[in-house]
Amino acid sequence: MPARMSESFILQTYPFREADLVVSFFTRDQGKLRGVARRARRPKSSFGSGLERLSHATVSYYQKENRELVSLNSCDLLQSQFALASNYEASVALDYLAEVTEQLLPPNETNERHFRLLIAVLDSLHADGNVWTAVTYFALWGLRLAGLLPELRVSADSRAIVEEMLVTPIQQLTARAWTKETGADVRRALNRLIEEHVERKLRTTVILEAL
Repeated sequence: MPARMSESFILQTYPFREADLVVSFFTRDQGKLRGVARRARRPKSSFGSGLERLSHATVSYYQKENRELVSLNSCDLLQSQFALASNYEASVALDYLAEVTEQLLPPNETNERHFRLLIAVLDSLHADGNVWTAVTYFALWGLRLAGLLPELRVSADSRAIVEEMLVTPIQQLTARAWTKETGADVRRALNRLIEEHVERKLRTTVILEAL
């Protein structure tokens, strides 16, 4: 079977056997997949830093019939998140984006709009965008794209933020002095909706709210 190449975001990796990794990755054309990267844990692995969390990469892989896990051949990095990961707040935000994407999206379903949402929010963070703006915008749109966003019962100030976010690209939002308290009721409501849908607690929300 010929290998497929997909523009992807790496979501999570798990140790597997002595030197392998199980990789969860979100492709632009095939949706969320899981696969095995052979020998990826070895010091001189050919995968390099391409399998770091939320690396934007072109992944080469193939899938045998009746196999749940694909086999990864290579991972060519398009954009690293290393510069963001060196900042603790931004690093926690990356963990949040990856976890919400991992939990919210069903496997093997193409979702071009969520893929573009990830690109937009990461671009905003790379342009020194505010972490709280980024995670709020991402959660709001993640739920909307999944068809899970009801009318939110939040304060008037927070409602104004939501209404603007729903019609404005993240990098064109009105400049605000965003702090952890800004839109906090929106963030709590969005995270509660995500957790209710996936039927589990989000690991990263506790860390995020402790910042």
